[in-house]
Amino acid sequence: MKQQLLEMEEYALENNVPIIEKDSIAFIMKFIKTNGIKSVLEIGSAIGYSAILMASSSADVTVTTIERDESRYMECLKNVKKCGLDKKINVVYQDALEVNLPNEVKYDLIFIDAAKAQNTKFFEKFKYFLTDDGAIITDNINFHGYVGESKMLDKSNLKSLVEKIEEYVEFLKTNPEFDTKFYDYGDGLAVSVWKNEK
Repeated sequence: MKQQLLEMEEYALENNVPIIEKDSIAFIMKFIKTNGIKSVLEIGSAIGYSAILMASSSADVTVTTIERDESRYMECLKNVKKCGLDKKINVVYQDALEVNLPNEVKYDLIFIDAAKAQNTKFFEKFKYFLTDDGAIITDNINFHGYVGESKMLDKSNLKSLVEKIEEYVEFLKTNPEFDTKFYDYGDGLAVSVWKNEK
């Protein structure tokens, strides 16, 4: 599988596909093992790099991953198959905000790594599918060091994206239902768990 992962890293570099940083995925894989995570929902598959690593981090973990871009979805399917993980990873081709999951489905871990401007919407939609002792992990919380610096930015599309991430960080910090810890691994991770009163 090592060879497949190296090929995926090269493909991502050549085709400008953002994949998770090594520090971040190492933290998540350890989190899966330490917390006995059995089921993961990933919002934003890209080419399947993080889904493959999460699925391989423990013998009994399964991953459902959602991707809306057709070419990335096809690439993800191909990579999952190449790694022999098609029994452990279910790849869904749809916009995550339009996906209808069965109400009874619950996940131990929800990993948000898709369109950053939609983080709050993803969080609000999918929190209902989180187990009572589960966690929601969000990637790119620092967004290349720009978060917290939006006032200094003059490129309007970048500025507005960074402002959205700053709003999301504030949403997490002040959320009455969740406790969130922030970590500086990779491009920044947030780990949100239900507060005790749930």
